[in-house]
Amino acid sequence: MKQSNRLLCGISPESVLYYFEEISRIPRGSGNEAAVAEYLVAFARERDLYCYRDAANNVLIRKAATPDRTAAPALLLQGHTDMVCEKNGATAHDFLTDPIHLVKDGEWLRAEGTTLGGDDGIAVAMMLALLDGALASHPTYECLFTTEEETGMGGAIAFDYSLLTARHMINLDSEEEDQITVGCAGGLRTDLTLPVQRIADERGETCRISLTGLCGGHSGENINCGRANANNLMARMLCALQKDHELRLISIDGGSKDNAIPRECEAIVCTRNAAAVAMALMLLSDEIGGELVEEDSGCTVRCERLDTAACAALLPPMDTASTHRVLAALNTIPCGVLRMSMQVPGLVEYSRNVGVLKTEETAVCLTASSRSCRESLLDHTEQSLADFALLCGGTAQHRNRYPGWEYAPDSAVRTAYLAAYTALYGKTPRVAAIHAGLECGYIRKQIPDMDIISIGPDMQGIHSPDERLHLPSVDRVWRALCRVIDTWN
Repeated sequence: MKQSNRLLCGISPESVLYYFEEISRIPRGSGNEAAVAEYLVAFARERDLYCYRDAANNVLIRKAATPDRTAAPALLLQGHTDMVCEKNGATAHDFLTDPIHLVKDGEWLRAEGTTLGGDDGIAVAMMLALLDGALASHPTYECLFTTEEETGMGGAIAFDYSLLTARHMINLDSEEEDQITVGCAGGLRTDLTLPVQRIADERGETCRISLTGLCGGHSGENINCGRANANNLMARMLCALQKDHELRLISIDGGSKDNAIPRECEAIVCTRNAAAVAMALMLLSDEIGGELVEEDSGCTVRCERLDTAACAALLPPMDTASTHRVLAALNTIPCGVLRMSMQVPGLVEYSRNVGVLKTEETAVCLTASSRSCRESLLDHTEQSLADFALLCGGTAQHRNRYPGWEYAPDSAVRTAYLAAYTALYGKTPRVAAIHAGLECGYIRKQIPDMDIISIGPDMQGIHSPDERLHLPSVDRVWRALCRVIDTWN
């Protein structure tokens, strides 16, 4: 591991950015966190810090209090090491082997054609900076680096919480500087499988229909922004085309992460008249384009006829009944904002995102991410999607269910952060619940008396290649965090 040879100068954010650049060199998509776990273990070993790594590649590092702060309660700092791996179609990048290429763009930090990993690499960087000695006086830190947060919180579920002594926790996985998060949604993933039949007769003319250029985004934080879901939009267009044109579906594929609103979708269809379909599609896309929000203004729909050589590599088309059943299912599955909160103005209470759509030889498979702060609505999701699959002649399998995190009226760590931020910047952050899922819910379930808040610097476009991190905001959040620690007793 590369060792820093610089002297940390007080609470300068330089140390945070140094470690962010370090971990950006390490591929760490969800399920591929072994290398970053090895980095963390080596980091702790070189500094003679207590370190525990489990089979899920979670890492706990503890730094004892300085002699003047032994009476202060321990603080737990927590974030996840994995990142969502999304890239633009034209970007050549292997997330299993390639480092993230960082680009400073004015006051913002972004990546070259891929997700940045600020979610939640900035938490990792802040914890490493603290463990590396950024503060001369501090209470005991327990820094918990979890894994597979983006794919169902597998690391948080696997961790042994009896190892923790702290009962006050700051999660560093929020994306709005001026907000302290004090509650979040729970959720679950559902895999729906829709069996199909194929026929090997005359294929007619074959077209590839591609939909690109949508904004996408986080399936929790951005679900109420009105952004189009590429999978749903493609199904809608194909269903509309079916009214006047005979279509048989060969494949339909879109999205790669269930917790990211899909930006692209591609369908290959067999039809009697490719030119007529292309013309109808052009008119349809112009009509639908008028409905899209400004962020989706880059949406592009293309239709190209495939030649004989390209068609030879394809599966046979589905029969008419399978085509209708699959498109009807994709066009009608409840998606987007399903219910707004009646208690908290502007808060989404229940939502769903059809994030991944894949075609196999005998089935079309989709993965949906459903979220709600109410366990009763997650129970309803399990039953309603099972019933939906039954009506469509398919099956539904649920997985990775995680609990929500309810607001606690009394919180010492919330009071401390409000005071620190207000003293530094002369304004008070909002206190709010969010619709996204955080590991805080699961940790609170395991340790019911854990006092928790979640904070973080401003980020935009998370879970998409548009992700970027606001550097002045990193500075401000870092200084506020250090002030909390400095005054904690």
